[in-house]
Amino acid sequence: MSIDTVNASDKTPAVSAKSRGPAVLRAQILLDRAHYGVGEIDGGFGSNMRAAITGFQRKRGLEQTGAIGKQTWAALNEDQAPALINYTIQDADVAGPFEPIPTDMMEKANLQALSFATPLEGLAEKFHASPALLKRLNPGKDFTRAGEQIVVPNVLDTEPLPKAGRVVVSKAQHTLTLFDTTGQEIAQFPASTGSEHDPLPIGTWAIKLISERPVFFYNPQLFWDATPGHQKARIAAGPNNPVGLAWLELTKPHYGIHGTPEPSGIGKTQSHGCIRVTNWDVTALLKSVPTGTEVVLEE
Repeated sequence: MSIDTVNASDKTPAVSAKSRGPAVLRAQILLDRAHYGVGEIDGGFGSNMRAAITGFQRKRGLEQTGAIGKQTWAALNEDQAPALINYTIQDADVAGPFEPIPTDMMEKANLQALSFATPLEGLAEKFHASPALLKRLNPGKDFTRAGEQIVVPNVLDTEPLPKAGRVVVSKAQHTLTLFDTTGQEIAQFPASTGSEHDPLPIGTWAIKLISERPVFFYNPQLFWDATPGHQKARIAAGPNNPVGLAWLELTKPHYGIHGTPEPSGIGKTQSHGCIRVTNWDVTALLKSVPTGTEVVLEE
């Protein structure tokens, strides 16, 4: 999959659930740039992409098909920036520290930071992509070497979100939709929204507290699937912290909107009742959503 093929705005066939190839990747990147995220950019058409397309179509007043035809392509291609760009790996990208992250919560509590496990993981999160996609785009490249030039999704130069006035989380659609202070829809992100054991607390709440790079205080009594014998523990901050890079606490006790150490599962796996989004999406949210913002959790 070449950079020129993905960047060719005049070669955009219809994209639907059975589609694969450069057009799918181009659409994912353009949706992300428009703040209608697909979760991890991976070049595959899944449920998160269908929801992102539908949300983008709704915002632009187009027929909400969940597939991309001529009109939706025309709207997406109003963004003339290249979808893929070259990037030179920086010293900071490979400086670390990097350390394998254990799955056991008690072992995590022994770590000084919940950092990235590898430079590739950090680069993938930086560019909102799956590690597998970066590998496919960059065969033979050394992701551990500063100065290496790689191909990445062009997602870092977008306009920041304006001040938000309301957040709506849909349990059925697995989405978090953001509205500005005038009531206009401005963004949509995929979200994991609870489970049978910890259902989403349907109702209207508000943002009570915002924490960037939070420490996580693990209490096994709040987790139905906690390992027997686990004790309360302090889990250090970092992108692989259980709540990721930010925590937006709700007025509903023990509930919030937060990031994740596993972006590939967003919108596809269950949560412990909270609203989980990717680290890059929750970072965008904390810059847009002030305390006191209304949060509507709906079926």
